[in-house]
Amino acid sequence: MAPETAPDTTGTVPAAPDTTGTVPADPAVAGPGPAAGDGEAEAAVPEGAGVRWFPRTALVVYAACRIATVGFVAVVNRFTHNSLLYDLDIWDGAWFLRIVHHGYPAHLPMVHGHVAANPVAFFPLFPLLVRAAAATGLSAGVLALVLSAATGATAVYGVGLLARRLGGDAAGRRAALLFAVFPGSFVFSLAYSEGIVITCVSLGLLALLDRRWWLAGALGALATASSPVALAFVVSCAWCAGRAIVRERRFAALVAPAVAPLGFVAYMTYTALHTGRIDAWRLTERGGWKSYPSLEYPFRILGTFLRDPRAPTLTGQILFFGTLAAVVGIVLMVREHQPAPVLLYGICAVGAAAVSQPVGLRPRFLLLAFPMVVALGTRYEGRVHGWLVGISAVLLLGFSVLELASRAVFP
Repeated sequence: MAPETAPDTTGTVPAAPDTTGTVPADPAVAGPGPAAGDGEAEAAVPEGAGVRWFPRTALVVYAACRIATVGFVAVVNRFTHNSLLYDLDIWDGAWFLRIVHHGYPAHLPMVHGHVAANPVAFFPLFPLLVRAAAATGLSAGVLALVLSAATGATAVYGVGLLARRLGGDAAGRRAALLFAVFPGSFVFSLAYSEGIVITCVSLGLLALLDRRWWLAGALGALATASSPVALAFVVSCAWCAGRAIVRERRFAALVAPAVAPLGFVAYMTYTALHTGRIDAWRLTERGGWKSYPSLEYPFRILGTFLRDPRAPTLTGQILFFGTLAAVVGIVLMVREHQPAPVLLYGICAVGAAAVSQPVGLRPRFLLLAFPMVVALGTRYEGRVHGWLVGISAVLLLGFSVLELASRAVFP
């Protein structure tokens, strides 16, 4: 199926902002492509400009996935006699809840001369929001699951809006639906912070395209207070600011890269003052989770599988296919001529996960690199899109069962 193209210039709207508040992309932040007087392509103007847009089908499917997950766990619990909270507040969720109830440690715990696993590895915005809501007397575990599911829904909407901006209404609906059933979206059924990160970054990228520097910076600060992966968005902010200054002497654009990393900076400052170690987070990642950057890690994953596909563990096999999916995704992002800030975020998010041992490119981190999903939504339609949605839904089902029923692979 041929890729969807943006409306021709005879159908575009005037340069003034429309009633939805969307403005044409700034040439200073648009990515490489044809047309446009200075050799840069502008983002597509949605067909439905001036009309409220809502990816109803995607959000209904998303809600159905969350309900089905809870139903599956409830049925399994009749045999295991576990509670829903026991099965859903797992992995990172258990650490977030520890922060909600007990805060961060004042001293890094040590085991055999190395920092042991402790809550410092987990960024604060998600548990702070849960703690604030728990002041009402409601269960923190339930609130954590509700917050994750709710921000997952806003993430579906944000990704759809971004795809709509780049390819029109139909592309937005396609991308939102594909994102709703993406294999990594099972994390929205757990107490995880991915929904916050993706919501803030997707809307932040739209703000960059609209030259709303303060809004982009504020959304970036929220995202970087939720996950270190969001630092990839700071790269997009810096690129946009640099282009705006060089081309238009628009120094106000510096607000975005100056404000966006403040969530990360604030948390690093807090952990340094609270624990007395300026590198508390890095030490915790290295000691507690054996996690550190390794440029050769993705090549080792590929090499191990190619030498003997049966040799890697289940995790190794997942990482191999995740790495291949990321390569294909990057190629599609480039071929779709995504605006530079969108493309940069996608590539940096993929790169950060790829070189992070032992994390790698598992489905959850491919989900965070959502511009790849946007590229699929803007490029493929009809039967091909239907196949993509079907395959993703099957993989989502498989990963949901794997993560919730076996504990064989961490998300």
